[in-house]
Amino acid sequence: MIAPTDFSSSFRPVPKTLGPEASDRAAASRREALYDATLVARFNAGDEAAFSEIVARYRQKLFAVAHGLLRNRADAEEIAQDAFIRAHRGLARFRGDSSLSAWLHCITLNLSRNRYWYFFRRRRHATLSLDCAFSDRNQATFADLVATDAAGPAREAAAREFTELVNQCMARLGARPREILTLRNTLNRSYAEISRELGISVGTVKSRVARARASLRVLLAKACPEFGPNARPVAWFDPVRPSGGVEVICA
Repeated sequence: MIAPTDFSSSFRPVPKTLGPEASDRAAASRREALYDATLVARFNAGDEAAFSEIVARYRQKLFAVAHGLLRNRADAEEIAQDAFIRAHRGLARFRGDSSLSAWLHCITLNLSRNRYWYFFRRRRHATLSLDCAFSDRNQATFADLVATDAAGPAREAAAREFTELVNQCMARLGARPREILTLRNTLNRSYAEISRELGISVGTVKSRVARARASLRVLLAKACPEFGPNARPVAWFDPVRPSGGVEVICA
């Protein structure tokens, strides 16, 4: 009679060996945990700089945890800050049962969940943050659709060209018209301030500014016919103010 074969030894679990990359990650994780432990010890000994280093090391990670749940940058930043406040208060009681990284992650996750359910009960989940991406494939946000007064690249380029043209024509003006336009348009001085500075009446200042602007416009029209008497260049550049600080004077 054949004795039954014992196959149990054939099914004993074979110890798994970590690959080189996994071993390197595990070693790096141990080094990070040991260094975090020294930071905690330094802080509990009264070294506040150690906590500043903890904040620098984990600020982005905690923000990412909060933002992943809340999908709102302002809320995530507030949660990360609150997590560090709680960590500052509780580090003296931190026993090291887990890594500092895991402890901070747990604090942040709990705060994020509390914030999420707070807003959920108030139906905020039915709205969308402006920071939300349209989809996983399109990372543009709703904030990109909000109208803005900021000039686009084309308008900025046009404003720079117009400013350069004005500067060239200003250089061809006489000394007195150039001086009064510089005071009024470039330095943004009021008529009263120009009056006191030049020792002339406000009415004289206004008339000189008007004549200087007319002279400048003649030079602009010679350089570019589109700035002729019937043209309104301000309509092309308003509300963009030329980058050189020169007021559009052709209105």
